[in-house]
Amino acid sequence: MFKILRDLLRYNKEFLFGTILILIIVGLIVSSFFSPYDETAIYVVIPDMPPSTEFWFGTTSRGQDVFWQIGASLRNTLIFGIIVAVISRLVALVVGLVSGYIGGRTDQVIMGINDTLGALPNIPILLLLVFVLRDQMTWSMLAIVAALLGWTHDSRLIRSVALSLRHREFTRHAVFSGMRTSQILIREHLPYVMPIVFFTTMNNLIWAIGLEVTLSILGFSDINRPTVGGMIYWANAHSAMVAGVWWWIAFPMLFVVILFLGLFMLAMSVNEYIDPRSRLARMGA
Repeated sequence: MFKILRDLLRYNKEFLFGTILILIIVGLIVSSFFSPYDETAIYVVIPDMPPSTEFWFGTTSRGQDVFWQIGASLRNTLIFGIIVAVISRLVALVVGLVSGYIGGRTDQVIMGINDTLGALPNIPILLLLVFVLRDQMTWSMLAIVAALLGWTHDSRLIRSVALSLRHREFTRHAVFSGMRTSQILIREHLPYVMPIVFFTTMNNLIWAIGLEVTLSILGFSDINRPTVGGMIYWANAHSAMVAGVWWWIAFPMLFVVILFLGLFMLAMSVNEYIDPRSRLARMGA
């Protein structure tokens, strides 16, 4: 694992640049743990102060220091994305491996459910649930609902690999040796699908962060919890651009773009490392 990371950092410029961008985000998140202010407190500093040596990113009209707010917001937004990515990967793994290995009618039923859920539009469903559940739709529940909607496409990718593995010689040996289905899936098949899981995790993380930012800007999440979308929501609510408090919107947008760009470059470089055709294309073969 460390050798792979070392090779990617040494020979892949996209991976190196993406790592630097993510380290900037991680640095801001770590700094948020040393904030002198409560992340939910308002009117703790002078409102509407432009960027200066005292307030590096300025202050908001709600009397919050933008620098410390961005650190806390990036942390909460990233946690949301990680929760969604982890839960949806687990569901995609179980569905894809079981469906591909067992096959037959079980595969048809599971894939029928999978394709039906995959055809449903995610954002309208989330908005409908927010309207119906209202106060019961907490930030963590929103993450779980988003995770349950974000696994269908990736489970098909995992199933396609599992379908090819079920006919391999080592799978027959495992069956004849008396291994249970769960043991075959975990010990024999799981290592073969981990590269797909890793790559789709990066893509799913980007999708989940974009979803959280979109819903928060629209006011469909817990707007009192500091998030990147929540900062933009409150800036719009206070007409920050009209009032000349541009830094209230500019810095959250700048760092969410850095986060997206870093994750995207990491995902692309890892995909290139996994796919031998991409590596040959880079080498000019």
